[in-house]
Amino acid sequence: MKLLFVHQNMPGQYREILTWLAAQGGHELVFLTQRPNIQIKGVKTVTYRVHHQASKDSYGLSKDWEDAAGAGLGAAMALRSFEKSDGFKPDIVIGHTGWGELLFVKEIWPDVPVIGFFEYFYNTTGGLVGFDPDSPSNDQAGFFAKARNTVPYASIESVDLGHVPTYWQRDRFPTSFHDRMYTCHDGIRTDRLLPDPKAWIGLGRLEHPLTRADEVVTYVARNMERARGFHIMMRALPQILKDRPKARVLMIGGNETSYGPESKHTNGLRGEMEEELGDSVDWNRVHFLGKVPYDDLCRIIRISRCHIYLTMPFVLSWSLLEAMSMQATVVAADVAPVREAVTHGETGMLVDFFDVQALASQVVDVLENPGTYAHLGPNARAHVGETYDFLSRCLPEHIAQINALVPAAKRIQM
Repeated sequence: MKLLFVHQNMPGQYREILTWLAAQGGHELVFLTQRPNIQIKGVKTVTYRVHHQASKDSYGLSKDWEDAAGAGLGAAMALRSFEKSDGFKPDIVIGHTGWGELLFVKEIWPDVPVIGFFEYFYNTTGGLVGFDPDSPSNDQAGFFAKARNTVPYASIESVDLGHVPTYWQRDRFPTSFHDRMYTCHDGIRTDRLLPDPKAWIGLGRLEHPLTRADEVVTYVARNMERARGFHIMMRALPQILKDRPKARVLMIGGNETSYGPESKHTNGLRGEMEEELGDSVDWNRVHFLGKVPYDDLCRIIRISRCHIYLTMPFVLSWSLLEAMSMQATVVAADVAPVREAVTHGETGMLVDFFDVQALASQVVDVLENPGTYAHLGPNARAHVGETYDFLSRCLPEHIAQINALVPAAKRIQM
């Protein structure tokens, strides 16, 4: 089969299925992206340039659409050029709708089926907007949410089928979308993300490597920001480190902002929180590791005695499910998207997002009494295997949805 994947940040949500298809052989795989330096064996990378971007002084309510239209036109022009130069016409197109890249694909190939990934629908309740009392929504929030949703509204009419990874994300969209979508996670490689009792990690300032015998607390986020509860995590440190004098906290992630308002501090939210906490924290036992290679990330999770996952109501991070697959003992924010994956007392422990004291006390108890929580890791791994495993659960569903849109002779064999 000839498959075209589209995502500005290749490979995005398609890492696992793309790798599987390439390894299977017999398919022509093309990926349209803005990242020219990403190369995957068996996949041809084609790049596009955004045709137009909204200026800083553009009308606020139309900026998202203006950017999406510019990205969509740039993508379409690149596809038209690629078809002329290489004679490529896909049997199916699979891509992310969030940036408008799929808006005009049907103008190039009206008869080619398109599956669009729908990640988030903006509402003024139940999500990021208005969740944090420190960042209350104003009386214009509804206008901007509705304006941003012009992109998914246009996108649902530009694809043959929508795909959404979790039920919480699906339910953010109007019910009119639901019958035109299927719900299935991208997939977690539980066959690779295994626990390892012999795991260890060396840190530059420590004489000896850290292992599972140590009281290691881990926190992972793409960026250390409010949407992912970094400020809450930091405020819990004084009590955790005071009550557990041998504990070490390993923090993984960048110091930028992906979602929500940025910190006004010159050193970002990390600098803001370090200034707020001052000498109430034993900083010698807090290790900011930045963004680390994936293999190192897994090694760190495997030695963790307590893995903290905090998020406002937003898209569930792969890192949570990956940690659960590696049998981490998880303490997580008690918000709707997390409750879809974590059952309190069975596969993890849930705490109120804003209750710093409750978070710290729960982490301390996990560190002090690991035997009490020993069932959580194996239960978590079993749940991820049953619900989110790539090979046994998610891949067959994705292949079935693809095959339903193409002629029998073109279908992918499992």
